[in-house]
Amino acid sequence: MTASRGMIVDMSGPSSRMLALLSLLQVHREWPGDELATRLAVSPRTLRRDVDRLRDLGYRVEAVRGPAGGYRLGAGSDLPPLLFDDEQAVAVALALAVAPASGADIAEAAARALTTVRQVMPEHLRNRVDLVDAVTAPGTTRANPEVLVAVSAAVHRHEVLRFGYGERDTLHRVEPHAVVARSGRWYLLAWEPERDDWRTYRVDRIAPRMPTRLPFTPRPVPGGDAAAFVSARFRGSDRDDAWPCTGSVLVRAEDAARIAPFLPEDAVVEALDDGRSRVTRGSWSWDGLAGAFAASTVPFAVEGPDALRAAVAALAGRLQDAVGSTPPSARP
Repeated sequence: MTASRGMIVDMSGPSSRMLALLSLLQVHREWPGDELATRLAVSPRTLRRDVDRLRDLGYRVEAVRGPAGGYRLGAGSDLPPLLFDDEQAVAVALALAVAPASGADIAEAAARALTTVRQVMPEHLRNRVDLVDAVTAPGTTRANPEVLVAVSAAVHRHEVLRFGYGERDTLHRVEPHAVVARSGRWYLLAWEPERDDWRTYRVDRIAPRMPTRLPFTPRPVPGGDAAAFVSARFRGSDRDDAWPCTGSVLVRAEDAARIAPFLPEDAVVEALDDGRSRVTRGSWSWDGLAGAFAASTVPFAVEGPDALRAAVAALAGRLQDAVGSTPPSARP
């Protein structure tokens, strides 16, 4: 791998021209021959010689037929040396560094690849990459890379997928639409004809069966964004990536500062002029939202809506009944 700061200016030598040519082929799907020759300031004959040199190194540079002719970089059976600029090299290294936190079980392979990349990086780039020390959270679930690839292939080919699921290995037959990474896990979003509904499956619990080779016509994902739709499902919503129940309470400003670090990421804390703060958050139900506000252990007043006020009142009644009706012998 060769890292460079932008386009190579001195292209008088064959090596410099080949690196510049390779860089152009990597960033563009297809180049007309005359435009490539102009970019490199060489004759068409010299361009053909440089293309042949790249082919000798293992790059599959394909000729494009047409009135002007041209070239494109095809996928090869072997991995030849790669040319990256500084930003691309750092991006690849950082992606490998944080790969263990992705939920895919590729930590060992990513570590070996990162070591290889790091060895050929200039020192100033290595220093940037070494600042990243990604640690996998204990709750991160590992997905088998082979399963992840098999499921993703079925999504890409629009092919019906059969798999066993969970400890009971229950058989499912679905139309896979997307693979989504969320909170350290990988999920499959699929349409299940038997249920006539969208379903979400954890990839680490999937055991693929033999490929069906049965094509299907993809359906539009509600909202048009598979990741947002999966996130909405986790929030109890059918379409919008938002909690179905959202409400606000008023607390003292000092209390808001105290509980802010423990609020969910999507909660909003607004400072008011009267020494209080407004805390707005959501939940899958009004009872759940009332319980979440009560669990903050600070005094609060419900601002709205009325559904939240009713849920808090009902919760307060249940708690009061629990204290009043519990026999003394059963109390801690």
